[in-house]
Amino acid sequence: MECISVFDMLKIGIGPSSSHTLGPWRAAEQWLAHLQSKGLLTTVTKLKVDLFGSLSLTGTGHATDLAVLLGLTGADPETIPVDEIQPTIDDININHSLKLNGLIPIQFNPRIDIVFNRDFLPFHANGLTFTAYQNENELDASTYYSIGGGFVVQEEHTGEEEKAAIYKTFPYPIQTAKELETYCKKEGVKISELVLRNELSQKSEPEIDKEIHRIWDTMLECMYIGCHTEGTLPGGLNVRRRAFDMHQKLQGDTPYTNPKEWITSIRNTEVKFRQILKWVSCFALSVNEVNASLGRVVTAPTNGSAGVIPAVLMYYLVIEDHKADFKDIKQFLLVAGEIGSIVKKGATISAAMGGCQAEIGVSSAMAAGALTELLGGTPEQVLMASEIAMEHHLGLTCDPIGGLVQIPCIERNAMGAIKAINAAELALDTDSTQAKVPFDKVIASMWETAKDMHSNYKETSEGGLAVSVNIADC
Repeated sequence: MECISVFDMLKIGIGPSSSHTLGPWRAAEQWLAHLQSKGLLTTVTKLKVDLFGSLSLTGTGHATDLAVLLGLTGADPETIPVDEIQPTIDDININHSLKLNGLIPIQFNPRIDIVFNRDFLPFHANGLTFTAYQNENELDASTYYSIGGGFVVQEEHTGEEEKAAIYKTFPYPIQTAKELETYCKKEGVKISELVLRNELSQKSEPEIDKEIHRIWDTMLECMYIGCHTEGTLPGGLNVRRRAFDMHQKLQGDTPYTNPKEWITSIRNTEVKFRQILKWVSCFALSVNEVNASLGRVVTAPTNGSAGVIPAVLMYYLVIEDHKADFKDIKQFLLVAGEIGSIVKKGATISAAMGGCQAEIGVSSAMAAGALTELLGGTPEQVLMASEIAMEHHLGLTCDPIGGLVQIPCIERNAMGAIKAINAAELALDTDSTQAKVPFDKVIASMWETAKDMHSNYKETSEGGLAVSVNIADC
């Protein structure tokens, strides 16, 4: 059984897309390690990268080519200084060369050596092939698939032996929401407590806390940067940043100098229904504006949906419970990660496979369930909240204008966050024994919808708003 950690679902990386940016970046890293293991890395004199399917059709707008370049240089998306990204790319484009894995100089012209192929490979919509040469002799050709949320698989690694080596073993292996509910009932624990037991089989509690701190600090910093940065997003759509303007109107008089003081400052602002809506939207918009600018975000479960979970968690911290602390943050993220992993196992978190229902829909379900537990909900109510949120995103298409993760993607995060809060409240006021639609049935329906959805609406920019509106209109 596939055991997915919370830290697999919540990854730190560079925007704008987990499947189109972080995934190809990680694929390049894996390929370099593969060449190293075969003793070929130091013999490479040139290479070619072929992008297929959705990676090709929306790769330019999603910065897939840039991510591949950065991955080939050996840069780490979790730690690379954001302000070094563009100079690195410019240097490669100007000099037509890069240092493979940061050490081995080779000639490389991105305009020629990165090939955008419109064809789809059979296994997944997001495929890419790396080919290494020594002079004119081919040394290695390896194909990888970016399957959503920064997850990457290699074409030949499909056997059970390889899977067993990759997948973790948890004391409470969970494939479905029903299994999760059953474990919680049997053990008499909350979902977060059960998830923590699984995580403790892999890491010590101090290690878990350190990683959760790092994830939350990245989310908070991302919201802070987004709310304090004005201007226009890159890419040609001329989208004006909106979080800055919203924040200017909402912020109070309490001074602050850092993100943690900022939380205290927000807690002192006026709290009415309209203000709550605006704050939640502001938090969500801020994250995805940073994401659209090749900033550092947390995939939750993807970059395109990275704003929903931090926005809902921030809502709890600044609106619902002013005494909330790291314990609450940890509880929220443990539940959110588990909900996301269940959807990934039963369906997909890739927009290239399932449309935006697989991104915003899943992130909204994750946030709804996590918020419900923080507000005192039972495991059954947590799963009901996730079901409600997911149900009302079924059929949502992925049709980014110009292939950019901006319109309608940024606003969709605000809508997904509001739906998550509403879903939590509906679940908390409902007798969960009267639920008519199990979460697992909604997950199955999402996967069936995904398979039936036309490819034009799966992150190809060949249908919907991507065709009705183009960059020239903007």
